[in-house]
Amino acid sequence: MLDILQFTFIQNALLAAVMVSIIAGVIGSLILVNKMTFLTGGIAHSSYGGIGLAIYFGLPIFLGASVFAVISAIIIALISFKQRHRVDIFIGLIWAVGMAIGIIFVDLTPGYNVDLMSYLFGSILAVSKADLIFMATLLVVILLFVHRYYKEILAVSYDSEYANLRGINAKGFFIAILILSALTVVVAIKVVGLILVIALMTIPTYIAELVSKSLYDMMIKSAIISTIFTVSGLSVSYIFDITSGASIILISATSLILFLIYRKILN
Repeated sequence: MLDILQFTFIQNALLAAVMVSIIAGVIGSLILVNKMTFLTGGIAHSSYGGIGLAIYFGLPIFLGASVFAVISAIIIALISFKQRHRVDIFIGLIWAVGMAIGIIFVDLTPGYNVDLMSYLFGSILAVSKADLIFMATLLVVILLFVHRYYKEILAVSYDSEYANLRGINAKGFFIAILILSALTVVVAIKVVGLILVIALMTIPTYIAELVSKSLYDMMIKSAIISTIFTVSGLSVSYIFDITSGASIILISATSLILFLIYRKILN
């Protein structure tokens, strides 16, 4: 089994798994405490529009998906400020339109015959050096952001009105967290795919929340749990020659069920 570590594509896959797991653990914690799961789901699926545009114009996939995802995040954030009671309708609209745009541009791309399943369910074994650089850059940005503004993030996440009274720009931090969530979605697509990305960002985080005493503690435990799930899923997918994204999520979901049963028995 350890012999496979000599292959570059396996080394890249493991590096990607660890980095994306840490990113998903940190941002997933912010998504959970800020109740942004549905918003992030809309961003995740709308980013397919960016994938389609990138394929059509011959641009890097991460670039197209990132730009589209960030724009979607800003639109959703602005709508949620003004039309909070209708935000679910607009998220559904952005979700559908984004995917429709992506499908149409892929159809219009001459001679394009790459399997789109890799974007829907992940292709971690195809991670390139450029992908790793993008992931590493995002990881550093997120860690610096959380380290520098942890107190402000904490205040905004648990009591935005109190944060505003203290002079903290709650809306600004809300938008910043959504943008970082959008970029996290983009890098996670490479690991588990568009369809399963939200599960990667919420299952480990939910488990971590149940055993954590603070947001900081939750971020660390979520990153560790996510890493365990991702590396385990990657190993299982290699052994049984099955899709890595699906393996990761099934291991995550099974672990969550077993963990909840264990807690129920103890209580």
